[in-house]
Amino acid sequence: MSSKADEVAGMLEDSTRALAELGLHAAVIADIAEMVAGALRGGATLFLCGNGGSAAQCQHIAAEFTGRFRLDRHGFRAIALTTDTSALTAIANDYGFENVFSRQLEALAKAGDVLIGLSTSGGSKNVVRAFEEAAEIGVMTAAFVGPKGGELAGMADACLAAPGEHTANIQECHIAALHAMCDLVERDLAS
Repeated sequence: MSSKADEVAGMLEDSTRALAELGLHAAVIADIAEMVAGALRGGATLFLCGNGGSAAQCQHIAAEFTGRFRLDRHGFRAIALTTDTSALTAIANDYGFENVFSRQLEALAKAGDVLIGLSTSGGSKNVVRAFEEAAEIGVMTAAFVGPKGGELAGMADACLAAPGEHTANIQECHIAALHAMCDLVERDLAS
């Protein structure tokens, strides 16, 4: 094998190791799915927020809920707070970037809704502010963070502290966990 191929093999081993360790957190993922399913069953909305790659994952998961994951069924109420560029830029300009998600929650959310926040560090200021706003409104929260947990771990109703040494591995665990959650929620609500 070439040295580049060895590097790739090492990267894939890191991913495989992190995903294997994610299995130790299956109960937390199931609990989050139950929280989301219960809220959606009652007519609530699922909100998602995160930065960078985590923002893209929020869009991805919102689409799985509003469209479909595996089953043909009615759409579920889900909104990625990362997608409205006019709102994001106006709020960031007028109120600061740390408020881009909390301000949208203030306008859109109600008690009984659910907020999922993704932050590999567990300390993204705009996600932390969104969790503070969620607590004021009565929105349930689930944090998807890295192994150290960060500030969000102590603020969330449920927290997945994903394994992984590198941001990419943590994000890979987040998307695998979010897909498992989608599968559980979809089967629960479609039955």
